[in-house]
Amino acid sequence: MLDSNRLRRLEQMPLWDFALSFYKAPGVEDACLTLQDTLGVDVCELLFHGWLFVNGLEARPEALAPQRERRQLWQRETTEVLRHLRRTLKPQARHSASVSALRKTIQQAELQAERENLQRWQRWAIENSDSDQRLTNCALFSNDSEKWLQDKLFFAELDKGCQGKPSARESVVNAWQTLAARLDHFESPR
Repeated sequence: MLDSNRLRRLEQMPLWDFALSFYKAPGVEDACLTLQDTLGVDVCELLFHGWLFVNGLEARPEALAPQRERRQLWQRETTEVLRHLRRTLKPQARHSASVSALRKTIQQAELQAERENLQRWQRWAIENSDSDQRLTNCALFSNDSEKWLQDKLFFAELDKGCQGKPSARESVVNAWQTLAARLDHFESPR
């Protein structure tokens, strides 16, 4: 049975607040970007699972699958389009104030798209009901958090992109370890 205290903690620490606090912890931004750029990990989903984890919860795989598809569609059609534009304009922005201003506007839009995606993840988790069990208590010991997070994001499938690339593999392993260590020691902002 789902622990109602854990669910209440989700409501007290919005996913966006968790994401901002966790992302600025030492090494987390670099780890997230490594996983995003090397393996195609959806950082918003990664943050969602981290948020659940620090609150002692996890998403049930069968309930998660349709939501994951919706969130991935949002990422592909909205966030990734904006990210691509922002990155494409980077060289031009160095030589043009107007392109630099445009790039900053796109960067803000990309951030807002990520925030919207996180809010949708949060609504999905909090709208959990007895007839629609989306979440379950996470009975996990902290020394397992790295494997747990990898499993939540289908790491075995994602890892195929690193085969034959030792330096990429090492960067990915370091990224997972950084994230797990930060999750294990995460303290919510006051």
